[in-house]
Amino acid sequence: MLKRGYHHGNLRQALVEACLRLIAEKGPTGFTLSEAAREAGVTPAAVYRHFEGRDDLIAEAARQGYEIFADLLDYAYADGKPSALAAFEATGRAYLAFARKHPGHYVAMFESGVSIQQTPELARAAGRAMGVMERAARDLSQHIPPERRPPPAMFWAHVWALSHGVVELFARGTPGTRSPFSPEDLLEAGIGVYLRGLGLVPPDR
Repeated sequence: MLKRGYHHGNLRQALVEACLRLIAEKGPTGFTLSEAAREAGVTPAAVYRHFEGRDDLIAEAARQGYEIFADLLDYAYADGKPSALAAFEATGRAYLAFARKHPGHYVAMFESGVSIQQTPELARAAGRAMGVMERAARDLSQHIPPERRPPPAMFWAHVWALSHGVVELFARGTPGTRSPFSPEDLLEAGIGVYLRGLGLVPPDR
């Protein structure tokens, strides 16, 4: 078998990419470290030159996922332009796009059971991604009438839960959860209902 990791001169990244393929195919607990090594074209012993174990490997896959996620969110947010509402909605669409395009990373980040405190690098990457969503929510919450305005952290948590729920149920092809509406439409309608209840979006929007 061609040892792809050595051939390309980057065994560590070859192992991460093998891990991502296996996660997307079998889930985060459905493969062994030996399978990841075989997928990368190396011996199991070679894995331990770069990772302490499977959780360490998955943590690195999650870290790379959070870096991609943060970049996509930041690009979508575009410094709050052209408006706080438009930028906020754009980050929601970016969330869905990321889950679809990077299923292995998404599962490593949110479904593997690996703590974001597994490594300092993972914690920093996760913090950067969450920081974009928090900033978008905080900026938008300033436009909510004071008497209806929840704390920014609560506002962000509500919308994140809604976004994550739509991704989990409808954007990743989960069996038994088909909807006649696209995930984008479901998310936009759900956020719209929530924001109208806070008095932010006019009823006829």
